[in-house]
Amino acid sequence: MIKGCKICGIKDSDTLNYIINHPYPPKFIGFICNYPKSSRYVELNSLKELLNVKKNKSEFVAVLVKPNNEILEEIKNLSFDYYQLYDCTPDLILNIKQKYKKKIITALTIKDETDVLKYKSFIDVTDVYLFDSKGYEKSQSFDHNLIKNIKLNKELMLAGNIKFDDNLKNYEKIANYLDLSGGLETSGLKDKSKIDIFLNNLNKLINETQKIQRFLQNQNLN
Repeated sequence: MIKGCKICGIKDSDTLNYIINHPYPPKFIGFICNYPKSSRYVELNSLKELLNVKKNKSEFVAVLVKPNNEILEEIKNLSFDYYQLYDCTPDLILNIKQKYKKKIITALTIKDETDVLKYKSFIDVTDVYLFDSKGYEKSQSFDHNLIKNIKLNKELMLAGNIKFDDNLKNYEKIANYLDLSGGLETSGLKDKSKIDIFLNNLNKLINETQKIQRFLQNQNLN
């Protein structure tokens, strides 16, 4: 069941303020902190300025690819609620979680079943699993059937070539959260009209799901 979303790759205050103050803001907002190859990377001084804002209902996520001690120390006092970690061992994630007292989104890039099964190694250190496609910047998709039947004791976030106008019901039985970045862009920049369409569609789906749940609960009570 989809509960919400993450909008990732925010790098300007205008877009951030629009998202935060949207009638249906995302659960998570992600910032690329240490991957300069990304067009969505935010340099440290700009990041500090960008995050100097009231979050309202959203939680901030630092997206980190195999972070070293330097970047972890540089961002430790910024207003992040979660660290989203790529290419990290379970031991490294545990050390980061214990030292910096952050919730963890463990990002696993998926090509085949072998990649999916790696989730088992992270059960004790993760708060949310993110199943993403291979290639950080390419916004590719992967075969969602690979994760359709896995049983997790944690929440699942799905990324990889999800578009702003997709039929969101296609993801309803797969994920708890949807993670979008490129799917909300036009010519490499976040597009407010696409963001608005997506957030409104997502809110509509969540409301429909909640109505069905309430109906079923009432039926059981009767």
